[in-house]
Amino acid sequence: MAFTVKDIAELKEKTGVGLSDCKKALVEADGDMEKAIEILRKKGMASAKKKEGRVAAEGIVDSYIHMGGKIGVLVEVNCETDFVARNDNFRAFVHDVALQIAASSPVYVAEEDVPADVLEHEKEILREQARNEGKPEKIIERMVEGRVKKFYEDFVLLDQAFVKDPSITIKDYLNNTIQSTGEKVTIRRFCRFAMGEGIEKKVDTTMDEIQSALDQVK
Repeated sequence: MAFTVKDIAELKEKTGVGLSDCKKALVEADGDMEKAIEILRKKGMASAKKKEGRVAAEGIVDSYIHMGGKIGVLVEVNCETDFVARNDNFRAFVHDVALQIAASSPVYVAEEDVPADVLEHEKEILREQARNEGKPEKIIERMVEGRVKKFYEDFVLLDQAFVKDPSITIKDYLNNTIQSTGEKVTIRRFCRFAMGEGIEKKVDTTMDEIQSALDQVK
């Protein structure tokens, strides 16, 4: 039985498991959704979704400073108990998330955090790119959906490949942490600072340099 990208996304939504593992499960299940869910449950990967209804109000705020103070990150990650908040594995996860943000500059935590107007603007750009490539209209929307995945991988933290292990995403790492702690764990928010970001810097052109030299001669 064949399956589509939409099926992979549906399995991800139902189980909370990363896209790559959902794809593997569907391949193993020959495209059967219920069988794929059962496969993931047997591997202990689908239980993370069950914890979503629980409240994660504990946790820590961690920081990461890079390049001698040129880049700084603050991130808040929540868990259910203070006991887990003091756990070394949980703290290592939080610090790795801060490092990820410093290295990969995400803008949003999750796909659902991307504003609808931002996503639609990106899709329109992708549609125009496809048209300029001479692609037929009937396949453009399918191409756009595929290319939106790259947008998520670039700008959504949970969809990014983990810088320390690119074979998994941050969402995979999060689910692994949920499994190891036995608690609901959520990345709530973050901010990233880069030295000089947003400041308009003066750039001297060749003509500016010539004029400056002439002024000095006068």
